[in-house]
Amino acid sequence: MDINIIFKIATIGILVSIVNILLTKSGREEQAMMTTIVGLVVVLVMVVKEIAKLFSVVKTIFQF
Repeated sequence: MDINIIFKIATIGILVSIVNILLTKSGREEQAMMTTIVGLVVVLVMVVKEIAKLFSVVKTIFQF
């Protein structure tokens, strides 16, 4: 695992929060909520891929 994934998640979080604030201030609460959900899904997909890599490494280590 690389520190790079943490920076990617932080960048996505910052961008989603800025877009969320801008959309909320302009009266588009539904689109702001959708933006937040999309950001959450993107981050979850990234984390699930990393967990899958972890499981494959653990499986390789404990295979006899």
